Amino acid sequence: MLDARQLLAPLRVLDVGGLASDGVGRLFAELGADVLKVEPPGGSADRARAPRVGDVGISFALRNAGKRCTTLDASLDADRARFAELIAGSDVVVDVGRPGTCAAFGAPLTEFARRHEHLVAVSLTDFGADGPRAGWQASDAVLYAMSTALSRSGPSTGRPVLPPPGLASATAATQAAWAALVAYYQRLRTGRGDVVDVSRFEAVLQSLDPPFGSEGQAAVGLRSAAQLWRGRPRNQQIFPTFACRDGYVRMCLLSARQWRGMRAWLGEPEEFADPALDAIAARYAASDRLNAAIADLFADRRADDLVAEGHARGVPIAAVLTPAQALATEHFRAAGALTAVDLAGVRLDVPVGAVVVDGVHAGPRRLALPVADDPPEWLPRAGTFEVPRAASSSRPFSGLRILDLGVIVAGGELGRLFADLGADVVKVESTAYPDGLRQTRPGQAMSRSWALTHRNERSLGLDLRHPDGAALFRRLLATADALFANFRPGTLNALGLSPEELRAVNPRLVLAESSAFGADGPWSSRMGYGPLVRATTGVSRSWIDRQPYADDVAEGFFDATTIFPDHLAARVTAIGALAALLARTDAAARVHVSQAEVAVGALATSFVADAAGVAASGTRTMADTDLDVVLPCAGDDEWCVASVATDAHRSALARLLGLDVRCAESTPAESTLVEALRRWAARRDPEAACTALQEAGVPAGPMLRAADVPADPQVLARRVYAEMAHPLFAEPLPAETRPARFGRIADAELRPAPMPGEHTREICAELGMTGAQIDHLLDTDVAFAWSAATTPERLAP
Repeated sequence: MLDARQLLAPLRVLDVGGLASDGVGRLFAELGADVLKVEPPGGSADRARAPRVGDVGISFALRNAGKRCTTLDASLDADRARFAELIAGSDVVVDVGRPGTCAAFGAPLTEFARRHEHLVAVSLTDFGADGPRAGWQASDAVLYAMSTALSRSGPSTGRPVLPPPGLASATAATQAAWAALVAYYQRLRTGRGDVVDVSRFEAVLQSLDPPFGSEGQAAVGLRSAAQLWRGRPRNQQIFPTFACRDGYVRMCLLSARQWRGMRAWLGEPEEFADPALDAIAARYAASDRLNAAIADLFADRRADDLVAEGHARGVPIAAVLTPAQALATEHFRAAGALTAVDLAGVRLDVPVGAVVVDGVHAGPRRLALPVADDPPEWLPRAGTFEVPRAASSSRPFSGLRILDLGVIVAGGELGRLFADLGADVVKVESTAYPDGLRQTRPGQAMSRSWALTHRNERSLGLDLRHPDGAALFRRLLATADALFANFRPGTLNALGLSPEELRAVNPRLVLAESSAFGADGPWSSRMGYGPLVRATTGVSRSWIDRQPYADDVAEGFFDATTIFPDHLAARVTAIGALAALLARTDAAARVHVSQAEVAVGALATSFVADAAGVAASGTRTMADTDLDVVLPCAGDDEWCVASVATDAHRSALARLLGLDVRCAESTPAESTLVEALRRWAARRDPEAACTALQEAGVPAGPMLRAADVPADPQVLARRVYAEMAHPLFAEPLPAETRPARFGRIADAELRPAPMPGEHTREICAELGMTGAQIDHLLDTDVAFAWSAATTPERLAP
C-alpha cells in the first residue's frame, strides 16, 4: 500500500516566492514532496503579517506547513552560488512577482530554466508575464471583481458584496500547483522541463466560479457573448436561510420527495396542498408565502434540533456555523481533517489538507517553524517515479485512459482537466440517473455547461446495475489507468466496485473520488448540496455584507449564487489523482477529497484566526489591516474595487486624491481617505478609475460581468479563451485554452462534447466485441447509443 503522506516523496520543489505563492508549495508538501523555502536573512517579513497570534503570522504558518525553511543572502557571492546549486538540484522552482526573487540571485527565473533543461519553472504573477495589464497589482478583492464573482454577490441593487478574503489566493495557488505538476509529469515523459507562466487573474477567472464552463448560477443560457445578462442576481435566497433561536439554518429543497417531507413538517397546510408545488419553479413562485411559514416554524427552535428533525424527515437542512464553530465540530476531528498545534502559546486545531489517500489524510502535521534554520541543501532523493516515455510533441496525458463516473460540476470538471491534456476520458452515462448538466430547456439537445465541461471526452451509455453491464464495465476497467467518481460514500460499493474489488480487476488502477463531506466522519452520509456545505463549513457566515442589514439579518448572506467549492475541489482532486498516478506501483491507490475540507482549507487563515480569538481567552488576535473598498463609478450599476494594504498604498492614494499625505498615515483618517476616494471614483468609469489607481501604485480592478470577459484587453492579449465550435450550437462558445501558459505544452484541443452514448459502439468494438454482440447489448438495454436522427441540427444562440 502506498504511503499516503509520501506520494510525491521523490519530488524536489524550491519555493522562492512569497505570500501569493506559498500555497503552491504547501500543496506539494501535503503530498510528501521535499519543499525547501528560501527566505532573506532574518526571515520573511510575511512571518509577522496579520492576522497573527502574538507575533506569529497565521497565514505564513499555515501556508508553509510541512516545508523546510532556510535563509540565503542575495548580496553574498557564496549564497548566490548556493542558490544556483539548489536550482540545479530541484525539479520545480516557484517564483512570484516581477522581476521575482531569482533575479536578486543573479538571473531571472527564465534564465535558470534555460540553463537547466530539466527544470519546471513556475512564475506566478498577478496578471501574467505580458499583456496590457501585466504591470497591474491584484488583491483577493481585485481578483473577485475582475473574475465576475463580485458581480454575482450581493443584493439585486446597490453595492455588491465581496466574497470572504482567501478564496481567490487559494484558488490561484491550486491552479498553479496543478499546472506545475502537469508540466513535471510531461518532463518525466520527455526529459524536458518547461516555463509555466501562471496569472492569478486567469486562474481565479477559470477556477473560482467561472463564467464559461460548468457555470452553475453563473450560467447565462445559450445567448451570444454580446447578449449575456448584465444585471445583478435576482435569486440570492433560492436556497433560503432562516433565523432560529440560537442562530440560522439553511435549506435546499430540490426533489418532490424533499418538498413533501417539508410539507408534512409544516403540518400539511391546505394552502400548500397543490401538487404543482412538487416542481421547484412553482415553489419558487410561492416562496414569499412558503418561506414565511417555514420561518414561523423555525423561529423558536434550536439549530441542532431542526437539523436532526430535518434529516429524519428527508429534508436537506444545515446549521449556518461560524468559522470557529465549524472547526470545533466533531465531524472534522473524527474524519482526521484537523491536527492540534501550538501557535504562540495557544493550542489550536488547524486543517491538514483535503487529500485523503487510502483512508489517511496526506497533509503535514506541523506548521512552519518559528525560524528559518534548515540547511540550504536537499534531502537525499526519496526514490524515483516511473512514467512511460513519450515523444516531446505528445500531450502530457496521451496514453492514459480514465473512466469517468463523475457528475455535475466537481465530477465533470475533474475529467475535463485530464481530457484537455490528452487523456482518453470515457464518460459513463446512465439513462436512469442522467448527469445534472444534461438538463436542458425544452427542444434543446445539449446545455452550454455540458458542451464546455465535457469537451474532448467520449460517452459510453451503460447500465452498471445490470449484470452484463457490470461485466462490460469490468472489462473496460482492466484497460484503464484511473476511475473518477463523486458519489455519496458507499455508492461505488453498492455497485460492486469497492476498492478491494477494483484492485482485483486492475491492481494498478487509481481511484479518485470527491464527496461533500468525505468518506469518514459523522457527516459523511449527509446530502451533499453546495449551499449546505458552505453553511456547515463557515463559508456562508463569512460571505456576508459587513454593513448592518435593516430588514432581516438572514438577507445578508450572499453565497447563494456561487457554486464554490466545486471547481476548486475538482482541481485538488486532480492534483491528488495525478500524484497517485505518478507514485503508483502494483498496489492501487484510492484518493478521496472532501469538498467541505477544501472550503475550510481555502479560508484556513481567517478560520484559525477566528478560533484563536476564542481559544486565547484574552490573548489578543491581531486582525488583518488590509482595506478593500467597493466603489460606485459613473454609469448604470458600474463598480470597481480598490485595495489599500500598506502605508505606501495609503500615501499613493492620498497623492492621487490631492490630500495631505500625512493624513493617510493614521487609522482615524482612513474614513476621510475612503470618502474622498468614493467621490473621486463616482465621476469616472470603472476602467479609467482603475487605470489611474494602478498607475499611482494602488491595486484596483473594475467589476466585470460575464458579458465583459471575452473583450477584456488582458484576456484577449493572452488568449485565455478560444472559440469552440460545436455542431449543435449556431455560434462558437468561449472555452478556456489551458490551465496556465506553458512553453512546451499545446493548448487544449476543442473536440465537441458528446451526446449520450455517442461512442458506445466504438468503445465496445475496442474491447473486441462483434457487431452482433453490441446490438444484443443495445436491444436488451444493457447499453444505449446515441442516434443522430433524434437530435436537432443546431441550437439557436
